[in-house]
Order: sequence, then C-alpha cells, then structure tokens
Amino acid sequence: MLELFSMEFMQNALVAAVFVAVACGVMGTFVVVNRLTALSGGVAHASFGGVGLACFFGFSPMLGALGVALGCAMLMGALTWQDRKKSDTFIGIIWAAGMALGVILTDLTPGYGGDMMSFLFGSLLTVPTDLLYWMGAFLVLILGAVIVCFQKFLAISYDPEFARVRGIPVLNYYMLLIALVALTVVIAVQAVGMILVIALLTIPAYVAESYAKNLTQMMLLSVGLSLLLVVVGLLLACHLNFVVGPTIIICGVILYLLNFVVKKLSRSR
Repeated sequence: MLELFSMEFMQNALVAAVFVAVACGVMGTFVVVNRLTALSGGVAHASFGGVGLACFFGFSPMLGALGVALGCAMLMGALTWQDRKKSDTFIGIIWAAGMALGVILTDLTPGYGGDMMSFLFGSLLTVPTDLLYWMGAFLVLILGAVIVCFQKFLAISYDPEFARVRGIPVLNYYMLLIALVALTVVIAVQAVGMILVIALLTIPAYVAESYAKNLTQMMLLSVGLSLLLVVVGLLLACHLNFVVGPTIIICGVILYLLNFVVKKLSRSR
C-alpha cells in the first residue's frame, strides 16, 4: 500500500478525495438541514448537459459542467422559491432536460471517444494535477463563503421568517447557498460521478445530525465522516480492484445502516 501511494496518480487521487470530502461535509450539512436533497440531485444530473456542450464545442468538460450546474441551480432555486408545492415537478423537468441534452450532444460530437462512465460514476484515479488546482480553488471559495456568511446561513436554515424580520435578504442568501451546492457538485463529480454524488452529500451529514448538538458540530462531524468514507473507499477499491466511486458510496450506505441499527438499539433501551 505504501508503494502504491508513492505513485503520482494515487497521490492525486488522495488529495482530490480530501477536497471532495471537505466540500461535501460542509455543504452537505446545509443540504440536509434545508431539505435540499432533491434540488442537489437535480443540479448534479442536469450538469451532464454541460459535459455534452463541452464535448460538442470542444472546451473543458469541467467548465461546461460548472456553467450548467450554476445556471440550473439558479433556475431551480428561483422556481422552487416562488412555488414550493410544485418544486419536485420543476426539479424533475430540469433534471431530465439536462441529462437528455448531454446524451444528445455527446452522440452528435464527431469522433468523440470520451468515457461517459467516468462522468456518471466518477474516476478518482485519473484526476490530473491541473484539475486539483481547480478543485482546490473551488473548495477555498466554498469555505470562504461559508465562513463569511455562516450566521446568515444559520438564520435562514432554521428560522427564515425571523431572519426576514431582522432585515436579512433571505432570498439572496438562499440563492448563494444553492450556488455553493452547485460548486460542491462539480467538485464531487470527479470522485463519485453525477449519479452518486447525492449520497456523498447527504449520508455523512444525516448521520452527523444524529449526534451533533448544533450546526457547527454537525458540520465538523460530517466532514470527518466524509473523509473516513472517501479514504476507506479509495483503499478498498484499490485493494479489491473495484471502481472507486461506487465503493465509496457502498461504504456510506454501510455507515447509514450501522447508524440506523445503533439508533434503534438505543431507543429500545
């Protein structure tokens, strides 16, 4: 295992895994508290349209995914804010449209030989060094925004009406929060893919919520659990010759089930 981690691709994979874990641990806390799971999943799947656009017009798939993810996130946020009752419908339409656009554009791309499975299910072992700089920059942006706006995010997450009375522009911070979720999705896609990213965003935060006394504790515990999942998943995948992304998610599902059993046993006592 030490010899394996002396190779550059494994070092890149480990650094990328840490970036993904921190981003998902922090933003997953807000996703769970604000019940944004469906919206986050919609953003992740719709971003595939950006990959299709990038392939068709010949620019970076990550930039394509970022642009479409942010655009769809803003659109979903605005539509769901205006009519919460129809939010699932709006999210489902944008979700399906993004995926369909991505598939059509990649089919129309002449001579395109890219592996769509890496975008759908992740490809952590193939992260190049230059992509790490992008992921690191996005992570710094996410953490900086959360630190600066933490009290505002806390207020709109637990009592938006009180926040509005205090003069906080709730809609503006809500849209900023969704934009940061979109950035997190773009970071995590490289590790676990668009289809599985929602599990990494929600499982550690959900488990952390069971043991934390406040949002800060929940966030720190969520980051710790996310780090545990991605590192253990990476090591298991390399040892067993499995695909990394799904292995990480299976570890997350096992963590969720263990937490479920522990909670059931504690209640019965």
